[in-house]
Amino acid sequence: MQLSYHDLRLKLSAQGLWPMGRLARIAWYVLGLDLRLFVLQKLLALFKLSWGESLGGWVSFLSLVAIVLFSTLAFRWLKAKILWRLRNRLIVTHIFIGVIPVVLLVGMAVITMYLFAGQFASFVVTSEIHSQLRSMGSVNAAFANELAARLERGETPTAESLGGLRKRDRTWAHRQVCAWYGGKALPMCSGPQGGTPFALPSFLSAQFGEIVRDRGQLYLRAATVLPMAAQKLTVVCSEALDKDLVDKIAADLGEISLYASGFDAQKPGGQPVKPNPSGLQVSGDEKKKKEGGVVRESNGETLVAGDSEQIRPTFIAGAVPPATGALDREITFGTPLPVIAWETGEHQRAGALVRVQTRPSVLYSRLFAALGDFAKGVEYILFFVAIFFAIIELVALLVGTRLTRTITSAVAQLYKATKHIDQGDFSHRIPVKSSDQLAELANSFNSMTASIERLIIEQKEKQRLENELVIAQEVQAQLFPKEISQLESLEVHGFCRPARTVSGDYYDFLSLNSDKLVLAVGDISGKGISAALMMATIHSAVRAYSLQDMPLLREPVAVGAAAGSGMMMASGVPNSEISPATLLSLLNHQLYDSTPLEKYATLFLGLYDGQSRRLTYSNGGHLPPIIISEDGTLRRLDRGGTVVGLFDNMSYEESSVQLEPGEILLAYSDGVTEPENDYGEFGEARLIKLVSENRHLPLVRITEAVTAAVDDWIGPKEQPDDVTLVLARAR
Repeated sequence: MQLSYHDLRLKLSAQGLWPMGRLARIAWYVLGLDLRLFVLQKLLALFKLSWGESLGGWVSFLSLVAIVLFSTLAFRWLKAKILWRLRNRLIVTHIFIGVIPVVLLVGMAVITMYLFAGQFASFVVTSEIHSQLRSMGSVNAAFANELAARLERGETPTAESLGGLRKRDRTWAHRQVCAWYGGKALPMCSGPQGGTPFALPSFLSAQFGEIVRDRGQLYLRAATVLPMAAQKLTVVCSEALDKDLVDKIAADLGEISLYASGFDAQKPGGQPVKPNPSGLQVSGDEKKKKEGGVVRESNGETLVAGDSEQIRPTFIAGAVPPATGALDREITFGTPLPVIAWETGEHQRAGALVRVQTRPSVLYSRLFAALGDFAKGVEYILFFVAIFFAIIELVALLVGTRLTRTITSAVAQLYKATKHIDQGDFSHRIPVKSSDQLAELANSFNSMTASIERLIIEQKEKQRLENELVIAQEVQAQLFPKEISQLESLEVHGFCRPARTVSGDYYDFLSLNSDKLVLAVGDISGKGISAALMMATIHSAVRAYSLQDMPLLREPVAVGAAAGSGMMMASGVPNSEISPATLLSLLNHQLYDSTPLEKYATLFLGLYDGQSRRLTYSNGGHLPPIIISEDGTLRRLDRGGTVVGLFDNMSYEESSVQLEPGEILLAYSDGVTEPENDYGEFGEARLIKLVSENRHLPLVRITEAVTAAVDDWIGPKEQPDDVTLVLARAR
């Protein structure tokens, strides 16, 4: 069970569906609590427990919270999945930077154009209405002046010009003109059945021209008030704002719908309709069930007569013109009409509403009617500008897509290359096909992988050399004497610490018998493996020449000469006396023949005889060893010759000294005296003083004191050269 749960968790975690964050855990907790409450609610309902109904609100609330939380998690997961790839990120960025602003601008332009077109259509309607009012006002003023002149002359107050105007202009056939003098209606005013069509309101005091509501209907009315000597003359011209009038306005525009409130509907016979107190719409069979409520249909809608509060459609005039193209869509826009109550003079802001349905082509022809044929040219110019901008946007999208592919392709290649590097394939190279910064990045990556591949090869070679050096160090360590056979009259000790893995310094103690000991101290030119190999050669040669029978020389002058150059060697004589000078000559000839010209060594060889306490030596260019007496006197062992292996046909001198009990032989390499610090070299004098002060200590302790002093003198710096120290003390 635990294994399957673990596997399920791993699979869900790999898909990013396992709740790892705080929000995910809260979402699952809320969902679990919601499901528990839902199950509990159903169980309580099953047992018909009333208090379980109170859980419904909590279930709904927790469900809403769970939906919000899981929607947030889904958005995060989708964003992480989609935006993981750089290409998708760049595409989204390009959409937000390049596409969405264009879409917003186009949307704003379309909305602006739609609003402008709708406002322009409404302006056409309202301007036509106000044009009618201005026409009525101007004619009305002429009637008022004509009536005023007749009244002043005492003539009958009639407007003869009105009859002629109605004959010439059919528009005036539907208009009514009434006049009041001193508050009394003049006989020229007539209405239906001979009555006054409208009453004189009290608020008229000057020129007037507005849309008015009178007895539940809308009218265009213009009034002129002329003060006379005795009384005031008021002339009012009125025309019903009906379908016939609006048809004229909508003739070249489109469909116009008039909405109004507080109107009284009439039956077809002209009889007034009783109001419906409820103000509700009825249709079909419900018409017969409404007592006292009479309805009428207008544009397919069933209206309740007598509703004075709601705005309802009264009539529809005109028709929407046919479309001239696919983009010639319908435009619907409404605008309120200011209405004044005729009885009180109050302004009603929501008294009427005009809705206009038209097309852009109609508005376009009206807007550019003054341009004539030039309007077609403007249309073509705008069309080509739109095409030009569309081409620019399309080119921008193509260029952006191409650049996105270039960037993402380079990143994908880099990602693939890192996979090869992660698997240890440093030979993989990224193909470079461009000359931009991404190409430079690819070249830099290729250069880096090539450097890493080269460094790995060098590291392997270095590791191999280090392994060989370790082996060489182990071999060289075996060359230095491990166990030294001390003579009865002489104790010896040697120490060598390489500056690197292997040393180029050399020392050796070789016991010939119980009374004789060979001492050797040398320093090979250079460091490292080559010096160590030459040191091994000298070590083996010294031991070979010392332990085997020494050859006798017929011509001592030719010691070390090559065959054919005058050197003749006889057969070896057993137990012949070892000569340090002869050994140096033989080593010089051997090294000269077997090593490069620049390789050489300094070598001090000494043969100590314990019976006579004499040291026979020869110094081949090495720093002269020093014999320190108990009284502090010094003797330097400097007899011999030049370095070994640099020149051929060299002979060496030898000498001997007597060692008294307590005297110390000090032999060393330049790695002891030449280290420097801010105060200069360590120096020979400091070495001699240090050995003299510790002369009574064991030779091992003297060596430790010297090496510690050298280390303190060097400090944190690297040891510059091999440190070799050989001590011998006569007993």
